[in-house]
Amino acid sequence: MPQILRYLLTMLWGAVAALAAYLCLRPWRRKRLTDRGLVSPALREAALCLFWMFCGGMALLTLTPRWTVSSFVDMLHGYPWNAGQQPFFRWGSYNLSPLRTFRQDKLILLGNLAMFIPFGFFTALLWRGWSRRRALLTGFSITAFVECWQLLVGRAFDIDDLLLNTLGVCCGHLLWRLLRRIRPKLTEKFHCQGQEYDKSEYSHD
Repeated sequence: MPQILRYLLTMLWGAVAALAAYLCLRPWRRKRLTDRGLVSPALREAALCLFWMFCGGMALLTLTPRWTVSSFVDMLHGYPWNAGQQPFFRWGSYNLSPLRTFRQDKLILLGNLAMFIPFGFFTALLWRGWSRRRALLTGFSITAFVECWQLLVGRAFDIDDLLLNTLGVCCGHLLWRLLRRIRPKLTEKFHCQGQEYDKSEYSHD
């Protein structure tokens, strides 16, 4: 099975778990918005749900040991969970030499860049005030946490991944800026709006 397909199938498990969490928390979220006099449009809710699912899939893919990918794929084929004798936590490897990975596998480089584009795009699309600087700091913080965590679960801390993932978040933010320039009214539909009341309902005099 191609490696990319294995990754996508693994992300599916995390996406389903994130979808369940989104649905469970939605009533609580809607109440909080109502208390603040806000309403979340259906288009925003759909995009938010998609972003939750993506984050769930990415969390499972990036924050677990490599053997979990094979285990989750095997489960989709009807085999029982088999993690073997490998521990969840064990010390991994690291690369602190910039550009070393760049020269090895161009496909992996493109993957690391593309995987983090949604973090920059959806955060700016769904929440107001998401500036370029905030996108850069958020992207760096997220990928730095992922890389440090991978060092603890037998994977690798790679400075090139840190750079590429942060660049991917910035590219996602630039993609949102482009969309906002082309279709500004469309991007506004993805933000929370103030509740609109029909005044005729309260006209009893």
